[in-house]
Amino acid sequence: MGLDPRNAFYLRCWGTRGSLPAARPSTNRYGGNTPCVEVRVEGRLFIFDAGSGIRTLGESLRREKGRIEADVFFTHYHWDHIHGFPFFAPAYAPQNLFRVWGERRGRTSVKEILAGQMAMPYFPVPLSAMRARIEVRDVGPGQTLELGPATIRTQALNHPGKALSYRIEHAGHAIVYATDTEHGARLDERLVRHAAGADILIYDAAYTDHEIRHGRKGWGHSTWREATKVARAAGVRTLLLFHHEPNRNDDEIGRMERAARRLFRRTWAAREGRIYRP
Repeated sequence: MGLDPRNAFYLRCWGTRGSLPAARPSTNRYGGNTPCVEVRVEGRLFIFDAGSGIRTLGESLRREKGRIEADVFFTHYHWDHIHGFPFFAPAYAPQNLFRVWGERRGRTSVKEILAGQMAMPYFPVPLSAMRARIEVRDVGPGQTLELGPATIRTQALNHPGKALSYRIEHAGHAIVYATDTEHGARLDERLVRHAAGADILIYDAAYTDHEIRHGRKGWGHSTWREATKVARAAGVRTLLLFHHEPNRNDDEIGRMERAARRLFRRTWAAREGRIYRP
């Protein structure tokens, strides 16, 4: 789309859907793949989550010339955020390097978690078949990482089993990836501080208020209305509604987008394949 990955700060959504893939004609506009977001910072590649969208990202990366090197960050390990990883083709090429970041679960490492889904009877190919150099690194809430041209800050989210949000900063601009979080009666001030002044806030807007009130409270997700409250309180420039509910079709998401825009003008429902720049 006319962007040089060596000289830009931008994000591209490869998967915007939540819970499970929802590929059908009525989801083509906003996309049916589960979470995967690519961020480029002066040529350095950062990947957030490995839902089914990472497969398409992998095919795109294979068309780029030369060795692939990236930092892969996991928010958490529910299926929709990891089930694309076994299909990430660049991880099977020995010349490539991936630094994989995630939060331990007790004594269980990120590597053990990823290997667990690539084992019989769940999957026929083990993690050891990935011939790329994979360096696994622990990360937790409240950390600051200096990675080349980018600074990445982490914070905890309110989600069953724990989850992390990530703030990516570069040259005075910031993108915040805060999916899979459930709001309470009051704003999450911790998240508001984390997102303060960001150019782009990617926020979990899986449900409507009606759905939260009728059976989905405690499932770990938020609403488009709460997204606008967080965006206003944090003073962000642009809000991207994310983690679209799998049963929601494009027309329904479009109506949510328009309703949210009445409360926060610069709101967009995240679209698969779309590039967004701070």
